[in-house]
Amino acid sequence: MDDGDRGEAGSATSDAASGEGLKANAIGFLDALVIGLNSTSPAYSLAAVIGPIVALAGIYAPGVMLASFVPMLLIAAAFYYLNKVDQDCGTTFSWVTRAMGPWAGWLGGWAITMTGVLVIGSLADVAVHFGLLAAGLDDWAANQVVRQTLTVVVILAMTAICVIGTELSAHLQDVLILAQVFFLLVFAVVAIYRVYAGTSTLDGTEPALAWLNPFGAGGSALTGGLLLGVFIYWGWESAVNLTEEVEDSATAPGKAGIWSTVVLLVTYLSVGFAVVGYAGTKFLAENAGEEEAVFAVLAHEVMGGWDWMVLLAVCTSALASTQTTIIPASRTALSMARRHALPPRLAHIHPRFRTPEVSTWWVAAIAIAWYLVVNQISENALLDSLTALSLLIAFYYALTGVACAVYYRRHLLENPHNLFLIGVGPLVGAGLLTWLLVESVHDMSDPRNSAGGVSWFGLGPPLVIGIGIAALGLLLMCFWRVHDGRFWQERRGVVDPALVRGSKT
Repeated sequence: MDDGDRGEAGSATSDAASGEGLKANAIGFLDALVIGLNSTSPAYSLAAVIGPIVALAGIYAPGVMLASFVPMLLIAAAFYYLNKVDQDCGTTFSWVTRAMGPWAGWLGGWAITMTGVLVIGSLADVAVHFGLLAAGLDDWAANQVVRQTLTVVVILAMTAICVIGTELSAHLQDVLILAQVFFLLVFAVVAIYRVYAGTSTLDGTEPALAWLNPFGAGGSALTGGLLLGVFIYWGWESAVNLTEEVEDSATAPGKAGIWSTVVLLVTYLSVGFAVVGYAGTKFLAENAGEEEAVFAVLAHEVMGGWDWMVLLAVCTSALASTQTTIIPASRTALSMARRHALPPRLAHIHPRFRTPEVSTWWVAAIAIAWYLVVNQISENALLDSLTALSLLIAFYYALTGVACAVYYRRHLLENPHNLFLIGVGPLVGAGLLTWLLVESVHDMSDPRNSAGGVSWFGLGPPLVIGIGIAALGLLLMCFWRVHDGRFWQERRGVVDPALVRGSKT
């Protein structure tokens, strides 16, 4: 890395040291791990996709979830190695810019920011819905005005916590992940016990290791299942977005991201076996369109009067993810702004809390506006916007995998470790996600595959939303290039060989 690139890479560190940047060493490895886990919203993710995955793969749903883990692990490795050479809270934006140039970097940053905007409102809505159900307030949960009002309140509250401080955010996340994992494990244990005890109220069947075969239901089922499976792992990289605020920033955030995917795999397989074993494939397939409502029904079937525990698990899951999803969007906007890729006002750091207050509130405001407007379009529009997420996720994950191999290109042939873990692995992960991106576009082009079978301009609404976000990003990028071209004058980075060998900066 030449002197110019070193100066840019070290700007965040020097800002923090001078008291002008994000608060350094605010949280530790375990806090980052918890935030990475909560960002994926495990309970909500399972509730949302377990039915559709079973409808596609049957008893082999756990195998599909296992296969979905592979590209996530490979991309997590790319995040780890790129973070070692550039501890920038913009992650993909910063790394892709240095490896592949400002145009690709800007689009990567735009994709990350927009995923937050699309999903924050939905997560808060789920938290409110399941929280009301757990409290026995079913009438409130069914009232759209009440739900939407409470959803906005939840978003504002979670945003305020993010602004007040990273430590407070981490402490809240610790409580939420403990509650979530405890309730999920209780549900899984009770379900498996009742299967073997023969007291399942549905069409239960004893679990078998053969269910881990991702090819058991055929290639087409695996393809469709992977499109859904990738979504349940998405979000672990929030731990890396906090790199400037984590102790041992060169390695701890990347390790937290990798371990997040491993813990998620164990959680998903455990609950997957329990759900398929207790309910059987027929019930889950027939109710696949009900999404998280299926989990509410299963909670009552398995737990009886204690079903509030599972409802509360989904509530805390969505609540935690509402907060942690704000983190990557706001940090990416901050990173882009201080590199002159977005208006400089977005780079403002709160003088007391040392968090990116302006970009955080902007993310929340746009997310609230999106949530309220989309809900007015149709009852399925919010779901369609979530479906469009897979396009953005696959795009910036694949871009990061390619950037890792490009960034380290001069060192890949030095030893097998570099070749396979830094080069081949991330490229394979990028290839798998690119394939899923193409499959998603093909699937979404048919309006019959959208929620409610609605057609927008002859295409499925999710694809139209995805195309619209991409087009808006291109227009904004070109406009800002004309308005302020300093970001586009940056040079690509070169890796310091010492960092490849594992020495500290």
